[in-house]
Amino acid sequence: MSLPVGATIGILGGGQLGRMLASAAAKLGFRTIVFAPGEGLPAAQMASQHMDADYSEADALEAFAAACEVVTLEWENVPVAALDVITSA
Repeated sequence: MSLPVGATIGILGGGQLGRMLASAAAKLGFRTIVFAPGEGLPAAQMASQHMDADYSEADALEAFAAACEVVTLEWENVPVAALDVITSA
């Protein structure tokens, strides 16, 4: 799959790996949205946008999915139910 420059990459999780992904994406001309609960997260500091919401908030997950061309996981502990909401949106 090829993404056009300027496309938005959604990142589930806000840790160091997400920070590195957001930084690399920005250098390549992509926007990033980090979805993770909490403030001051490493990935959120580099992302174009941060959605501070819990993984159980279906409305927030749907809005996140709608704003992204592609979504990836920054860590392995994202609840499966959250992925179900995203793939259904």
